[in-house]
Amino acid sequence: MAFGLSGFVQGKKALRRSLSGIKEVTIPKGCLAIYVGEDQKKRYVVPLSYLNEPAFQDLLSMAEEEFGYEHPMGGLTIPCREDIFIDITSQLT
Repeated sequence: MAFGLSGFVQGKKALRRSLSGIKEVTIPKGCLAIYVGEDQKKRYVVPLSYLNEPAFQDLLSMAEEEFGYEHPMGGLTIPCREDIFIDITSQLT
């Protein structure tokens, strides 16, 4: 029994070491993470209030047309140029 447990403990320590290198990413309350870009996707955190803005809803419609509800990045992806996204969102704040 001790032999089996020592292997388990060593495996657990190795797993703990491998997970310690992973950064924990948190999104502030009232915000949502989205990925923006045509080829290279960049992650942005935006306020949920943007969801009520017509300009942002146009971007969401564009994302729906391209991806439907299957997002390859595992999150909401908006397929537009980053400079256009920044221009639109800077007008919302």
